[in-house]
Amino acid sequence: MFPLFPFLAYVFTMTFTPGPNNIMSMANANRFGYRKTLNFLLGVVSGFFTILLLSGLFNLALENIMPGIQLFMNIFGGLYIGYLGISVIIDRGHRTGAQKHLNNYLVGFSMQFANPKGILFGITIMANFIIPYYKSSISLILFSAFLTFVAFISVSCWALFGVLFQRFLSRYGKAINITLGLLLIYSAVSISGIMKFIKL
Repeated sequence: MFPLFPFLAYVFTMTFTPGPNNIMSMANANRFGYRKTLNFLLGVVSGFFTILLLSGLFNLALENIMPGIQLFMNIFGGLYIGYLGISVIIDRGHRTGAQKHLNNYLVGFSMQFANPKGILFGITIMANFIIPYYKSSISLILFSAFLTFVAFISVSCWALFGVLFQRFLSRYGKAINITLGLLLIYSAVSISGIMKFIKL
């Protein structure tokens, strides 16, 4: 029997908690508004959908080769997300200025392939909740579509938060940018595995 409650609990917890996609969605929407951030959001969910499909279709193969590519993925993903965090921190507050290059479809799409946490989410959700119960291509597509829809709701909620609290975020823009940037950098450090070598 399909474990519906654990599946939904895992999906919503992993999707709605702070992460690179949600933080960048909020930051971009705060700067440019929801409508102008929509291309970025569509890039995020398109990349996420692609990752889910690949994870489902090549689940067994990915599990076998993950140990060999995980280090590369962690380093590359950590550097890319760290770059995004630094870019958010050094934002000068110009709504159409230098930060515009971070608010487009390609950035949203490519982020998914530089985010080992998202890739591992796709692999684990397929390996533990879907593949054991449903193996047809149609099932994989339908589950991927559902998970992508949830992801779109998540990034949209974070983006709308950035818009609704625009006045507050604008008033404290520098502090907010530093906080969001540091959260992205923390995500990058966590993803890259550096935290394993830091003894608190």
